[in-house]
Amino acid sequence: MKHSFVASLALGAVMLLSAGLAKVATPTVRIADSRPRIDLAASIPVQFGNWEEDRALLSAVVNPTAQAEIQRIYAQTLSRTYVNRNGERIMLSIAYGTDQTDGLSVHFPEGCYGGQGFAVGATTLGPLATSAGPIPSARLVASMYNRNEPITYWIVVGDKAVNDSWQMKKAKLAYALKGLIPDATLMRVSSITADNAAGYKLQQEFISEMMAAMTPEQRHHFAGLAQ
Repeated sequence: MKHSFVASLALGAVMLLSAGLAKVATPTVRIADSRPRIDLAASIPVQFGNWEEDRALLSAVVNPTAQAEIQRIYAQTLSRTYVNRNGERIMLSIAYGTDQTDGLSVHFPEGCYGGQGFAVGATTLGPLATSAGPIPSARLVASMYNRNEPITYWIVVGDKAVNDSWQMKKAKLAYALKGLIPDATLMRVSSITADNAAGYKLQQEFISEMMAAMTPEQRHHFAGLAQ
């Protein structure tokens, strides 16, 4: 009798745990639905600091992925080329997705560039110093024929900036444990230059000036920085 009672308790505990895990595995509340709608074009200034948009070179920006996939995964995308007073150019690409379930996760640049025929070098992770604070970022170089493109990127999952797929999975799991589906914003900055070090330095300056031009709320969304 005692053995049967213990077995019943164990079975009940297993059933409760299974139900709990199932609930965690299928979060239903989207964070994006409780926040003001993001408008990428309005949020990112066309002119700030030493930079202004160069509309003539929009085609130089590599799309995050194929157009059909963009429409399936992302609620909004933004691609711009900026030029400074010295004639140096930076390409900015932003992709925003409201639903970061497994089938709709943002795509990392390594796969996007590789899928379009670029040779992609090793990725280096580290904090990117900006005027508003450090951002966890990733750097890599993509090349094709005579085009050499150093790239800096990061992804903000909900409120947390991450720079690799493992950190992204951990952030998504943390939200899932609360029954939440996070949104995510991929921020990618690149330039076409044979000098990778100079390219990264210019990108850092660009990002720092862009962050300085944002409101605290915008910096929180686009860089995961404290408001």
